[in-house]
Amino acid sequence: MTEIFRTPVLIPANGGLLAGRLHRNVPDLLEPQPGIVASGSWLTVKDQMAGGYAAELAARGYTVLTFDFAGWGESGGGLAQTELPLHKAADIVAATGFLRSLSCVRGDEVGYLAICASGMYACAAIERGAPIGALASVAGWFHDTATVAPFYGGPAGIADRIGRATEAIARYRETGDLSLVPAYDEGNEQAGMFIHMDYYASPARGRLPAWDNTMSEISWLYWLTFDGLGAGRRLELPTLFVHGDECALPENLKQVHAGARGPKELVWQPGFQVDFYDRPDLVGLAVEAADAHYRRYLG
Repeated sequence: MTEIFRTPVLIPANGGLLAGRLHRNVPDLLEPQPGIVASGSWLTVKDQMAGGYAAELAARGYTVLTFDFAGWGESGGGLAQTELPLHKAADIVAATGFLRSLSCVRGDEVGYLAICASGMYACAAIERGAPIGALASVAGWFHDTATVAPFYGGPAGIADRIGRATEAIARYRETGDLSLVPAYDEGNEQAGMFIHMDYYASPARGRLPAWDNTMSEISWLYWLTFDGLGAGRRLELPTLFVHGDECALPENLKQVHAGARGPKELVWQPGFQVDFYDRPDLVGLAVEAADAHYRRYLG
């Protein structure tokens, strides 16, 4: 097994600092390698799904950067535990620019490995100038309000959550209280995720000490109204999509793939959404495809 060397870094971003980690298969920061940034699902931190993919890619000779978005994990700045898609897009611009600035990373552009909702955030970051030369989306989550509504009980569920968000915003402005609820809690519809997902329930998988498992209710306004589907349809760079019928919003992913105007590849594979986060065979399949994609388009 290849030894992976990890170096903690601080990434300047929007007037603050993001906590990051470089993953390499060599013990120093001298040898130039292609650079990849990896990030995971909404409401998560760098130690979860992104860390596993980073290790696999680093073993293949890439310098991989993982990081906590502002307000999450070890990163300061922004509203704590609040899902802000455009803020996350800006953090991706900062993280990819930082990685490209390192002399141990070769090339004018870096790759991006986006798991779940990071797919639509990466697309928004590309529109804002992120120096990404090739994108790989794994179990990509791309939504707009209409297509995400069924997850939350339709229009009534959307209206209820946006109402809770606007109340939370008013409460925050008055008292500084962020109105935290669980990020994952099976059966609790106040939580961000409330259906059974073993990844978030199991300490052997995603329920890690580094993950706080809370979410500010302010998040609902921004999460539910974000047009990630539109951002995905406007892709113009080489993109790999790894997805399947058992992943989230497969019809949306097909729309994004159809609309993408750059070189594109679709790998359709059986497997549930969260199993692409850490199941060895599915991670291996996705990394194999991503490696070929990056070698083709990042040189």
